[in-house]
Amino acid sequence: MGRYQGRVAVITGAARGIGLGIATRLAEEGASVAVLDLDEAGAEEAARSLPLAPGAKAVGLGADIADGASVETAVGRVVAELGGVHVLVNNAGVTRDNLVFKMTEDDWDLVMRVHLRGAFLMTKAVQAHFVEQRYGKVLNLSSTSALGKRGQANYAAAKMGVQGLTRSLGIELGPFGVNVNAIAPGFVVTEMTDATAARLGMGVEEFRRLGAERNPVGRVGHPEDIAAAVAFLCSDEASYITGQTLYVDGGAKI
Repeated sequence: MGRYQGRVAVITGAARGIGLGIATRLAEEGASVAVLDLDEAGAEEAARSLPLAPGAKAVGLGADIADGASVETAVGRVVAELGGVHVLVNNAGVTRDNLVFKMTEDDWDLVMRVHLRGAFLMTKAVQAHFVEQRYGKVLNLSSTSALGKRGQANYAAAKMGVQGLTRSLGIELGPFGVNVNAIAPGFVVTEMTDATAARLGMGVEEFRRLGAERNPVGRVGHPEDIAAAVAFLCSDEASYITGQTLYVDGGAKI
């Protein structure tokens, strides 16, 4: 019996990358999974690819998590089609990297809307169900960039904001049986990090090699590494952990 048998998990930004890795891991452990993504076709394709356990279901939904009406519609469909909601993973993210004197207001606002407003709206939408059933797990994705990174003032501010949001929600929702935690990944192989290599004028393999050299464990991360940590923090085994941010970065910040 999987740890997530009978549970319904919602993962945002799950059409690819870390989000898809998380969706795959939770499906392997028995969850029914809702894949939310701005790319509806990608979300549907990802949902079809999941290794579902007997009796579990998956659905792929298009949603703009920075829009309240879109979020309410998506969560309503999840509950109607999958029979409830028990786990929320706020994974969706974007980057608009630039030095601050070149950064536009639109670049700043977009990153804040997706990472912070999106996590706020999604959590607000599911917490009503969590509080009523006195059970729920929220997992927010932060980043090691929250500690500061050149050319990522917007992203770093948003990701540190996610950590503050996590601690505050842990305090508010803990009395109702809801755990709220965050994971801060380091270098993880995704389309997003490959795009960063291209922006810097570097080859992907060279970029990954340099990332590996900065880690005590001597390698870069993969979506499966993050998914393994999510699977623990969103399980009942972690019911005494809330308001925390776990850095999953190969020791890079040591």
